Amino acid sequence: MEHEHHQAIATSPEITFPHEPASNTKRIWKTFWILLFLTIAELAFGLSHYIYHMEGGLLLFVKGGMIIFSIFKAIYIVSIFMHMGDEIRNLKMTILIPLLLFIWFVTAFLWDGVSYKNLRNKYDRPSTEQVAPPHDAQKPGGLN
Repeated sequence: MEHEHHQAIATSPEITFPHEPASNTKRIWKTFWILLFLTIAELAFGLSHYIYHMEGGLLLFVKGGMIIFSIFKAIYIVSIFMHMGDEIRNLKMTILIPLLLFIWFVTAFLWDGVSYKNLRNKYDRPSTEQVAPPHDAQKPGGLN
């Protein structure tokens, strides 16, 4: 009886359904190569910073390149793996506009914080006047 039960499970169509290769293998390989290229470019920019000890404008270019490659990679991953590339325009805008507003919000507060720090460092410097020592710092019973 147990043997018949195993045989019934083995012949069920859900288990013995023939698995065909995916029909969109070209899309999978395209995704693989694009993500591989973006990752290698991002790593090359990042490692070049440490290998060549860059400064000034070249360092800003390298860091900007890393940020741009990271953004492209994130957009592509969201588009392909989270299926946002297949959605209608209104749904994409429903997600994209609040994201852009949040990025603007964070940037504005960082900008304002740096401005506040710079103004505080410029105008709130300690005075160079000679300050009298506190009363209890004098020696008891006489002159200093």
